[in-house]
Amino acid sequence: MLDLLYSVLIGPLRDMGSAPAFLVEVIIGGLAAGLMYSLVALGFVLIYKASGVFNFAQGVMVLFAALTLVGLMERGAPLILALLATAAVMGALAFAIERVVLRPLVNQEQIILFMATIGLNFFLEGFGELAWGSDVKRLDVGIPDSSFIVWGVQINRLEMTAALTAGVLVAVMAVFFQRTRIGRALRAVADDHEAALSIGIPLNTIWIVVWSAAGLVAIVAGIMWGAKSGVQFSLSLIALKALPVLILGGFTSVPGAIVGGLIIGVGEKIAEVYWGPLVGGAIENWFAYVLALAFLLVRPQGLFGEKIIERV
Repeated sequence: MLDLLYSVLIGPLRDMGSAPAFLVEVIIGGLAAGLMYSLVALGFVLIYKASGVFNFAQGVMVLFAALTLVGLMERGAPLILALLATAAVMGALAFAIERVVLRPLVNQEQIILFMATIGLNFFLEGFGELAWGSDVKRLDVGIPDSSFIVWGVQINRLEMTAALTAGVLVAVMAVFFQRTRIGRALRAVADDHEAALSIGIPLNTIWIVVWSAAGLVAIVAGIMWGAKSGVQFSLSLIALKALPVLILGGFTSVPGAIVGGLIIGVGEKIAEVYWGPLVGGAIENWFAYVLALAFLLVRPQGLFGEKIIERV
């Protein structure tokens, strides 16, 4: 029994100390993955803050954006033109969602809106397959998938570029929410829809803006994930790794999306590399959900969420 405890608890810690350069590589890979998770989680946060809708279709929006981009490039469009056209498609999609889905369901129960986003999820998945096909597609955005050495630590160029891009966009969105007039209007709508309407904030316009912002986030996330692992329909499932990130950070917190993503990214990489061999591997697939479950038991509102107290 003591030998088992030693191998499970002490053994991996000893391995970390014996190869610090490799540990740094694992942590950097986890931070890169965590920023990508944060980027997807940010799309959930944007919509939930502005409309109170948990957008189950955010993962498929990432897939749909990547499919549109690579589909246009396969048909001869240069990268910049394909990016602009994809942005226009996602903007049109945001407008259509507000007009067709959200506007008719204003003031309905949250479960109804949630079910509507589930329907949107399957519609976009089917429409994407119909329009662009179901084959795995390679997305080349000009970033070499090679590595370089810094102080004995191997760093992948594609992962580092993806992490830096995700970090910059997350920071821009955080500033947008806190410092701009539209961002303040979004926060006002999130706090109280009726009060926001009473002071002249156009609710429908705000929803279009926030869904467009979520579409922009989906484009960047789709490019980064698609360049790394190929554009395939499992991409929408990878994007759902953002759900544990939301549970850790809080559904309404932009900083929470960042911190939660980094915790999940680093935690799952370390668990997979150092504890995975002891249990046959594949820890990376379920680590985030187990950690989220533990948080739900201890702090269900997340690290940065507000605890809601209802008086009876």
